[in-house]
Amino acid sequence: MRDKAIGISFRRKDQLSTGVILNVWQNVTQSNSRFNALDKLALEVHSVKMPVGFGREMKTKGRPLNALAHLKTSIVKVKAATDCLAHALVIAIAKITNDQNYKSYRDGRKIGPVVQRLLETTGINLDRGGGGIRELTRFQEYFKEYRIVVFSGLNCEDIMFDGQVKTEKIINLLYDDVARHYHVIVNITGAMAKGMCVKHVIKDVVVT
Repeated sequence: MRDKAIGISFRRKDQLSTGVILNVWQNVTQSNSRFNALDKLALEVHSVKMPVGFGREMKTKGRPLNALAHLKTSIVKVKAATDCLAHALVIAIAKITNDQNYKSYRDGRKIGPVVQRLLETTGINLDRGGGGIRELTRFQEYFKEYRIVVFSGLNCEDIMFDGQVKTEKIINLLYDDVARHYHVIVNITGAMAKGMCVKHVIKDVVVT
């Protein structure tokens, strides 16, 4: 029977050294009187791609986004050349709240000052990192009433970030790791084209 799992905090691969693993091992062996040399230790490593959005055109696995007909009404292309993560969040929230400026934001109009205020209010700088896990986590902490979910592909299993907030207001974003750009999924069913992602309880951000 397997005992309780022991975890090492999430970190970059260059920060995971034998010293870190041995330190955790020593702490466990010192605190667990049942552990002995004949016991088994299973090591499981999870590797994920880090999203970094700088603002470029999306190609979606080598194909331009507008070439995929079923995505035209399911995904809003973020047209910003910079700060695409912040733009995507503003657009998504405008859709959820039925903001009268949604169409303008979607078309790249009037959204600049809103994004600037958001970045100034949160103190988040997207100039260097572009928008990775750290920035997503900070945005999630700021937008407490929303759950931010980022997909790395058009499949229900391709979730690379999930804010895990219990709310009906879900922001679904699509991250292109080739172009390093974020876009907004306004219809998760249409985008995935495989039905609802029931396993992950992801819901549409469309407001009817």
